[in-house]
Amino acid sequence: MADDYVRRTAITRLEVTDEQRDLLEDTISESKRGCQLATDMAWGKCNAKSDVQPLAYDDVREHTDLGSQHTILATHQAAQAITDCIERRSKAKKVSKPTFTAPTVKYDTRTMTLFDDDTVSLSTTESRVRCDLALPDADDGYQRQYIDSGDWSVTESTLTARDGDYFLHIGFRRPKNDTERNTAEDGTVLGVDLGIENLAVTSTAYFFSGRELTHNLREFEKVRAGLQQIGTRSAHRTLEQSSDRELRYVRDVLHRASNAIVDEALRYACDVIAFENLTQIRDRTGASWGHKWAFRTLYEQVEYKAEAEGIAVKQVGSAYTSKRCAECGFTADENRQTRNGFRCVKCGSEANADYNAAKNIGMRYVRRGQQSSRRTGNSQLALKSGAVTPSGGFTAHPKGFEAEFMDKPHPPRANPSG
Repeated sequence: MADDYVRRTAITRLEVTDEQRDLLEDTISESKRGCQLATDMAWGKCNAKSDVQPLAYDDVREHTDLGSQHTILATHQAAQAITDCIERRSKAKKVSKPTFTAPTVKYDTRTMTLFDDDTVSLSTTESRVRCDLALPDADDGYQRQYIDSGDWSVTESTLTARDGDYFLHIGFRRPKNDTERNTAEDGTVLGVDLGIENLAVTSTAYFFSGRELTHNLREFEKVRAGLQQIGTRSAHRTLEQSSDRELRYVRDVLHRASNAIVDEALRYACDVIAFENLTQIRDRTGASWGHKWAFRTLYEQVEYKAEAEGIAVKQVGSAYTSKRCAECGFTADENRQTRNGFRCVKCGSEANADYNAAKNIGMRYVRRGQQSSRRTGNSQLALKSGAVTPSGGFTAHPKGFEAEFMDKPHPPRANPSG
């Protein structure tokens, strides 16, 4: 079962020849067609993989150049897309029949083979191609911890075309150990808010700035656009080098940020790190594609680093976390009048908006314990000065960290304290 596994994704660029490029491009194109055909047939009829596959398999095979296994994967993608629509509709969100426009194609262990010499074999519409993985020279690159480890096995992966390059998102998994299966449901929670101005802010008032990352992503984009306009072979080589530098730079920033978040959780003896659900984060923050990728990668890095320390990493719903007052619980659009500033129009409390959101995120996870049959409801939110419960109970931190604004003990009351 999926819950019995820890899953990770290692992204690497492929070194491809012109002939391989054409085959991969055709495979992506045919996969999109296959997914759309299967969706058109199943929409309004069924959404389970076991139902969509027999319904659409023959038609997809007949009307595309996909092989049998890629045809199966296309029907499974269609089933998942329809299922996602059904889930969104159940939450009163508008949905329409899925369309497949993203330049991607799914691979599994039957259509992809990873070799010890840092190459990968991929099925295409005509034949298999064997490409080099453009891995970092350093032996401690983040991909190596999965590729070179006997503990991780390859699972479903995704090939993506972007800016003339091909990136393979290699899926890995390993069985959860007993500690991971039995993580304590009660304990101290660290809330984390992700954003543009601040890449990450914790409920303990730790700020990891995102300004430098945002600036450099824009600069990389300018360079990339200029080189693409030139279009020469030399410009293409320079473009590849620039893309590699960008990837290394972003990875370094995310590693520093993830280390800082886990260190903060250890400093405050936290059992859980809570993030908001990342599904709608692009809409909430106005993030670019690069930022959205960075958010998900940061979450994955925190997840595996925290697990090594015995800390669970969870996601909670993101609704109103930026507009709700962590002090009195009042929620209104007017509470957040600027990107950074938060001032509650009811109680007058003021705070950095990202810090306020981080506390709301953490408290949202804490409150879930009051409804969970697996918890006693004894969770608490970590603040800089101590820990707070939903009822307003406060325990000062034994090390005597200085209290921040909106981070002081209050008498118990119905609304949660921040």
